[in-house]
Amino acid sequence: MTAVPTSSSLVPALLWALSFFAAHRALIGSAQSLPPAKHDGFVYAAEHRVDSGTVEIEAFLDPLCPFSRDSWPPLKQAADYYGPRVRLVVHLLPLPYHDHAYVASRALNIVNGLNASATFPLLELFFKEQARFYNAQTINLSKAAVVGYIANFAKQVVASPLKSAVVSGFKNRSTDLKTRVSFKYSALRGVFSTPTFFVNGFLLPDSASTADYDGWRSIIDPLIAA
Repeated sequence: MTAVPTSSSLVPALLWALSFFAAHRALIGSAQSLPPAKHDGFVYAAEHRVDSGTVEIEAFLDPLCPFSRDSWPPLKQAADYYGPRVRLVVHLLPLPYHDHAYVASRALNIVNGLNASATFPLLELFFKEQARFYNAQTINLSKAAVVGYIANFAKQVVASPLKSAVVSGFKNRSTDLKTRVSFKYSALRGVFSTPTFFVNGFLLPDSASTADYDGWRSIIDPLIAA
């Protein structure tokens, strides 16, 4: 959630500001190929047909953010209820003050490349077991240990023949670039906190309306009726 910075939160706020500026600079001067080969984000229930009357929801989430975790169940319930009338796209925004959010986001990109149907089960597994990856719980682990820890965690959602590919995926630069693109896309859209939602391209104001299923119904029903 977005809050007015206090003395205790000034350092994270500065870190985000620097990261945000760096992302904008990277969009201009990076050797990385932009735009990417396909649109950023993971499409929930991608088999649903999309037409001109479909309401599109974009959710910017951090797999290690407790507010993202709490926002997911009612959003998923709404997406399931409306079916093909709603297109839900999840963009990953690893916040810099969640130390291992980038590695978790990279794991999601790796799994998505191996088996797209396992992407959301892994996201939900991160949400369920989130506390295992908080800063305080991993403070004594090296970066390499954290990568190995998260890679082994992510292996749970794929079939046995793909488990080794999850681990080796962290040595593949392309998965790193995909995760960077997600961060840069968030910067391009002006998103700096999670969860953040857009409906049909317009930012939803920060309110309690997205906190539960009924709130999502109150947003989506008028759009479908129109």
